[in-house]
Amino acid sequence: MSTPTDAPAPDGNPAKALREEDAFDTAAVERWLGRGPITEVRQFRGGASNLTYLLRMAEGPDLILRRPPVGRKAKGAHDMGREHRIQAALAPVFPYIAPQVGHCDDESVIGSEFYVMERLEGTILRQDFPEQLRPVAPETADALCRRALDVLVDLHSVDVDAVPELAALSRGEGYVARQVSGWTRRLADARTEETGDWSDVTGWLDAHQPPDAGRVLIHNDYRFDNLVLGPDLEVAGVLDWELATVGCPMMDLSCTSAYWVQADDDELFQLFRRQPTTTPGMWTREELARRYCERTGRTLSARDWTFYEVFGLFRLAVIAQQIWYRYATGQTTNESYAVLGQVVPYLEARCRRLVGEADSGAGSDAGAEPDSGPDAGAGA
Repeated sequence: MSTPTDAPAPDGNPAKALREEDAFDTAAVERWLGRGPITEVRQFRGGASNLTYLLRMAEGPDLILRRPPVGRKAKGAHDMGREHRIQAALAPVFPYIAPQVGHCDDESVIGSEFYVMERLEGTILRQDFPEQLRPVAPETADALCRRALDVLVDLHSVDVDAVPELAALSRGEGYVARQVSGWTRRLADARTEETGDWSDVTGWLDAHQPPDAGRVLIHNDYRFDNLVLGPDLEVAGVLDWELATVGCPMMDLSCTSAYWVQADDDELFQLFRRQPTTTPGMWTREELARRYCERTGRTLSARDWTFYEVFGLFRLAVIAQQIWYRYATGQTTNESYAVLGQVVPYLEARCRRLVGEADSGAGSDAGAEPDSGPDAGAGA
């Protein structure tokens, strides 16, 4: 098996050499796959949750292996079997799923469960557009936003009741409330000495949560670096289904907005940018929300949009805190996580600012109806 270099691939997918702590028994995976020799293993560094590897095969298509991170993990998180089953069930009704190879629940093979799928060829956008795609015309950026939104709307249009494996994900009404209480609990479970007092933010979220705006399949991590783009920048695939479930579609948009750094955001928030959403022609968060409502026939009040923005940032902060907890307690030595100790308090301050603006009447209107709530009976 050859030794990979750290040179980024021209398609924007920077699979690099394995970190020592994330290596696994390649021969054991070869035996489990039964597809012949693995000639090279590389590691994708973009994600901070599950570990993702590229397996180059002597014969047949390249494969992707996904496994949980090392160290303490939140209860119910990093369920490889669940992620595999969701994609296998969704593939017949949603044409953006990578072909699934299989799931291994025998932890003796590599020390954890894992699943394998075929690699979807294409471009994945990271912080900036790959050099070969620049310069990007504003109309191209606008079209890319529209295509990404179209796929999200398509996902929310899937009839979950027609697919038993997907319908089983539903826990009924109260999704928004469960998310607020659940992520509040996860923050408490991952506290370190540096963790601030979030009680005013969590209290505001609890007091201002809107009712569920529908019951659809949601991705829960829908952003450009989880999309595979074809030659004409059409969406060819959607990746990373770890957090997918049946719930409120506006909460899916909430999670997307947390990663959507736009050109007029402050300098510190610009440091968070993981996708090229500051490129001229890219939509703003408010435009994303407005166009989603236009496509689905929903309405959205200014107060509710502030709730979704604050919740998305709060949830992102808890995810960062969970990863920081693993780093701070020595469960991982990945130095890229060291910065998360500073990320969490910034997100805390950003949440508090949005809450203050909402309470003072200075919140945004997302281009929506200022006095109307989400219309759960319309759209997807």
